[in-house]
Amino acid sequence: MRVLHTSDWHLGQRLVNLERTEEHQHFLNWLLQTIEQEQVEVLLMSGDVFDNGAPSNTALKLYYDFLRRVCATCCRHIIITGGNHDSISTLNAPKELLECFNIYVVGGASHDPLDELIELRGENGELQLAVCAVPFLRDRDVRLSVAGETFEEREQRIKQGIAAHYEAFVPHVQKYKDQRVPVVAMGHLFAAGGAASESEKEIHVGNLGQIGADQFPKEFDYVALGHLHRPQQVNKTHHIRYSGSPISLSFSEVTDTKVIFILDFADGKLQDLRELEIPCCRKLIRFKGSLEKVKQQLTVYDNSAYTLTAWAELQLELDAPLPDLNQQLEEVLSLKKDELQLLIHRPPIIRKAAQALEQQVQEEVDLHTLQEKDVFLKRCESAFPDSDHTELVATFSELLELMGQSEES
Repeated sequence: MRVLHTSDWHLGQRLVNLERTEEHQHFLNWLLQTIEQEQVEVLLMSGDVFDNGAPSNTALKLYYDFLRRVCATCCRHIIITGGNHDSISTLNAPKELLECFNIYVVGGASHDPLDELIELRGENGELQLAVCAVPFLRDRDVRLSVAGETFEEREQRIKQGIAAHYEAFVPHVQKYKDQRVPVVAMGHLFAAGGAASESEKEIHVGNLGQIGADQFPKEFDYVALGHLHRPQQVNKTHHIRYSGSPISLSFSEVTDTKVIFILDFADGKLQDLRELEIPCCRKLIRFKGSLEKVKQQLTVYDNSAYTLTAWAELQLELDAPLPDLNQQLEEVLSLKKDELQLLIHRPPIIRKAAQALEQQVQEEVDLHTLQEKDVFLKRCESAFPDSDHTELVATFSELLELMGQSEES
């Protein structure tokens, strides 16, 4: 059986208030072509279908159009799990209808492992694959609140709760192992050892919820993870992987190669694992350095390999402030207006020590990229400069998560 692993589509995402619809449509079209070319039988989507819990009509249309079109391909089974950005109710609303088309949706966690255990059968009815479709595990899914517990105790309880959720599948999948039927697990979490980028919102609090590769039961032949946007193995474990996001969701991902994984199962185990690079239609690019260096980079930039206008982030390093800086940049950018659009222009870095200190004090905050926790931490540092803010930030992050959960209910 051939399986395709993808995750973190974030349909409806905006970058500095600009929509990514064209990029997402380009990816979904390519994905459909790849499914046909590779003769994929099972599609696994490991969470964060949408970028927020109230997706726009445009994002919903992308999603349902794709599901309609994929049903006309050779792909016979689609499994979609919810991520921390997804609304459980939004994903689950058409659940029963989609099952008629062999599309299985697990928007939120269940206390019964059998609710998340999906058997996939071949055209002749033979059992070919078992999937433990675990969505993002929210705080309420893995632990009960305990009054007076410390930060460390809370961290340990969450890790134990996540590990226990996966361990609960072991008695139920043993029969598949005895029949030489491969078992795949899905998940949306932050596994220890993974490398994050700027665009991932924290799961739980800080490093809460991080579990190691050794905490996934050995009965799983492959673990298809979502949440981290860079494709990677977990602790160099071949069969535990993040597929990453299909497009760069922030400028911290400009050097990443975006991929999907193709898995071949035979004789009850994973026989082959390949990655296919996703073609990029819009380049995100960072320009940083002296004014002359940046002007030179802008002048020679060639966007001919991409179908959409490139988006740029710019930060200059100057010896002293320049009164005509914007005018100089506008002159260069005007020559590239059909190829390049400046999205983020960060405050220049002044090299001289005294001016650098003044720049730090007067630094302008980019409200488009600042997260709620960053604002809270800055306020804590201002009000209590000599204190440890770990507990306060942890509590604030939990409140944010609880607010998000209540909005979905």
